[in-house]
Amino acid sequence: MQALKTSPNLPTPPREELDELTLARAKRGDRAAFGALVRYYQRPVFALLSRILLATDRRDLVEDLAQETFVRALRAIATFGDDGRNQLSSWLLTIATRVALDALKRRVIPTQPLGELDDILPGPRRADDELDRRTLREAIGAAIETLPVSYRAAFLLREVHGFDYDAIAEALDVDLGTVKSRLSRARTALRAALEGVYP
Repeated sequence: MQALKTSPNLPTPPREELDELTLARAKRGDRAAFGALVRYYQRPVFALLSRILLATDRRDLVEDLAQETFVRALRAIATFGDDGRNQLSSWLLTIATRVALDALKRRVIPTQPLGELDDILPGPRRADDELDRRTLREAIGAAIETLPVSYRAAFLLREVHGFDYDAIAEALDVDLGTVKSRLSRARTALRAALEGVYP
């Protein structure tokens, strides 16, 4: 598999899924179709890995873990959908989440601040809003960085990638009650951290 290419700006994950024909070809082992799958989903995978690991300035680390995510996906793509799943993006982001959490368990990963979270908040609509939006993005980024990784992963899957509670439970390999607890605690912590900036 070729090295994945990244861009400094990671946009919001695609709203639509990969077309069924390309997916069917990838499941049959077509390398070109799997390459198209990688190109289609690499940005949301990179974005999630970067945010969970707080490693936006460690492109090499994120690239390695994205590569590992897609290698795991390649090995299992033939069975995708056998269990009733129909969202390839959720399946890939689940794999990416587990890869990131495994990496954090294996070793201490040096992290860097997330910086501005352009994917969470829309860009400014008026010139006079720009400073307020930048301040809010920086405050949210700083608040997310303070969350324990288990809370951060649950929060990002829910609020950035739109996972429902059951999908988060599966991605994190925990029960539904734990997901609800982690999300509640993450939101409480973020609310408290943001009170000073936006009461």
